[in-house]
Amino acid sequence: MEQVRAFIAIELTAELKRALALIQSRLKTESRSPVKWVEPDSTHLTLKFLGSVDSEKIEEITSVMSTAARGIGPFELELNGLGVFPGPRQVHVIWVGLGGDLTRLGQLQQRIETGLIPLGFTPESRAFSPHLTLARVRDNTTPGERQQLGRTVEGAQLMSAGSLHVDSVHLIRSQLTRQGAIYSRLRTVKLD
Repeated sequence: MEQVRAFIAIELTAELKRALALIQSRLKTESRSPVKWVEPDSTHLTLKFLGSVDSEKIEEITSVMSTAARGIGPFELELNGLGVFPGPRQVHVIWVGLGGDLTRLGQLQQRIETGLIPLGFTPESRAFSPHLTLARVRDNTTPGERQQLGRTVEGAQLMSAGSLHVDSVHLIRSQLTRQGAIYSRLRTVKLD
């Protein structure tokens, strides 16, 4: 039985990917900390990471996505602030937050999360925090470099970077290679 590494996500527009690249460029010039920058072209708004799934479960997962999308019409999101996980004194991840219709986004994500439980997927223990990852701090980064990076991100201003019209959700395959992950759509479900 074939296994597929997959996740459910909202894809970004080319405009938003360019905006992420500009934000990264500005942060790169302000900080020399050792981080791994996420390629904007491969950035998604992940709603649920599934891990390795049997390929024969793809139709059931798609059905859950369709049920979750029912009654949730298209909505708008926008980039809204920079931040770090877990906090500015111990930075591991740099992210861009999202604003806009977070109520509909949250409903969609929660319906997907709940709908997948009968298929054997464990629900997330953490609350859904909609964000786009810009960078991950490398393991060899010193505590001082992490704190400096936290101060840089806190001091950075996010310029108006456009919005995202969300009208569909995607089941995406992630194939890991030496050059990085290769993403391909397996299924697309329209919001209605």
